[in-house]
Parts: sequence; structure tokens; C-alpha cells
Amino acid sequence: QVQLVESGGGLVQAGGSLRLSCAASGRIVSLNVMGWYRQAPGKQRELVATITSGGLTNYADSVKGRFTISKDNPKMTVYLQMNSLKPEDTAVYYCNYYYRYHSWGQGTQVTVSS
Repeated sequence: QVQLVESGGGLVQAGGSLRLSCAASGRIVSLNVMGWYRQAPGKQRELVATITSGGLTNYADSVKGRFTISKDNPKMTVYLQMNSLKPEDTAVYYCNYYYRYHSWGQGTQVTVSS
């Protein structure tokens, strides 16, 4: 099993920034995809950004140019730098690890006030 521990959520005003971190441990394999998803109240969970073990990234259109995903492979930690935050970015953000199946973190709340 893979354990994921997230940190860095909080309350920020519109236009502000936050940085989320997710540390992975357990049965980690070198070939994997890690990423961030989010779920707002009353909505389905959606992809925010992913990064492969080789460094290839993918972003939702709604966050392109504002969010940056990065990864520290030796530390098995993935980061999400969120700039120019908007109220519609308010959600619970979940870290995800994928190799054959998905593993999820417990989620961290991000609230952006207008």
C-alpha cells in the first residue's frame, strides 16, 4: 500500500497563493503518476494536475498558467504551487498516486475568499 500525507491548505484571499505538499511512503515504485484532484461541494472530483515519474505534466484548462506541479523524486514528494487563486478554486484538494491502482490522501481544504 501507498500512504499519502498532504499539507499546505488554508484560507487565502483572491489573487493570493498557496503551496500544497504531498509526501508518499510505502510500496512506491519508480514508474508512477502523481497528481492533485479537487472536489468542491456538490461537484464531482476533478483532475487539477498530474506529473509522471519522468517529469511530464498535465493540467486542467482551468488552472493552466496559474498552478504548477512539481516533484522531488528522492523525497517522493509532490507539490502544487497555486498562484492567482480564484474563489472557484475553493475545494478539498486530494493527492493521488497511481501505479496499477489509485491511492488517495485524506484531502486538504483550500478556501479562496473574494
